[in-house]
Amino acid sequence: MSRIHLSLAQVTDVERALVLDALDSGWVTPLGPHVDAFEAEIAARVGVGHALALSSGTAALHLALLGVGAGPGTAVVLPSMTFAASAWPVLYCGAEPVFVDSGDDGNVDPELLLHTVDELRAQGTTVAAAMSVDLFGRSADYDQLVPALVDREIPLVEDAAEALGATYRGTPAGAFGTASVLSFNGNKIMTTSGGGMLLSDDEALVERARYLSTQARQPAPWYEHTEMGFNYRMSNILAALGRGQLSRLDQMMARRREIREAYAEALVDVPGVSVLGRHGRRDDAEDNCWLTCIVLDAAARADRDALLAALAEQQIEARPLWKPMHLQPVFAGARSTMTGTSERLFYTGLALPSGPGMTDVDVKRVTEVLIEVLAT
Repeated sequence: MSRIHLSLAQVTDVERALVLDALDSGWVTPLGPHVDAFEAEIAARVGVGHALALSSGTAALHLALLGVGAGPGTAVVLPSMTFAASAWPVLYCGAEPVFVDSGDDGNVDPELLLHTVDELRAQGTTVAAAMSVDLFGRSADYDQLVPALVDREIPLVEDAAEALGATYRGTPAGAFGTASVLSFNGNKIMTTSGGGMLLSDDEALVERARYLSTQARQPAPWYEHTEMGFNYRMSNILAALGRGQLSRLDQMMARRREIREAYAEALVDVPGVSVLGRHGRRDDAEDNCWLTCIVLDAAARADRDALLAALAEQQIEARPLWKPMHLQPVFAGARSTMTGTSERLFYTGLALPSGPGMTDVDVKRVTEVLIEVLAT
């Protein structure tokens, strides 16, 4: 029985040709023509003025937070329901992470985030930034977040690591923050094997990050350094892979949307289960459908762990939703504003296989297990 993976990268002759070009060109170290082209193509796709290709989305987020002034004595307000890579860079900067709970679609509750910002400032805490996370390929509620943060003069850092290709009311994910980040990890909507991108309309912020990402090397004929830098740049070979993936992004998103539709149709008459974020506040077509997630409710006859076990027995990879940061031992004692939503989603939610290489037979195999367990 072949294994069905959660989100397996799909690589074609398009990517192979570009990677071979990078190898044949001799540009096999960080930087190079494919890096320059990749930055320009991503900036154009998202609709921002400047882009910086980096070794990971985490590196991009670190530089973004430094760029907006996060550091010792400051706080960054961010969602609790996210992958830890959203929170680590806050610690890298020496700032304090303050966690906020989710709305029903898993994305940060905008009213709760703004309330937390106001409370922190009233207590005398300097809030360096607020962070959004476009969870599982669905944009946060920027109608509420953006103008309210502008009024408060608080920079927004948009973690769009999971959301390239998604839009919010027609505007691409990654275009909302003072600085925004993308991830090209191997399981994302498109991949460079490992890599990320920093995006901003602020040229000075991006150029400062570019300088820091190349070891903070001064323009001298020898290696001169006046401050701490980082080895964060992307290689020309990986950028070539990314350019090939980007050229097929719409095709890969279309397949992931087909898979979500198939899951939704198969489960429509099964009681006690719903697709996370589906038929929410706007057209579902704006999501990139990176991962299709389901949520069980009190009427479901199977719990999340039983469903996980049944899928694993059939060689089908599925995972719980992100364990909220305020429940992680490493953040024990961190300040947070919680309603219980992210905990509920963690204990009842499940991410299903969603990769663009899945066949209709694969999707049917997954849905048959879901229906067998949930309908008995």
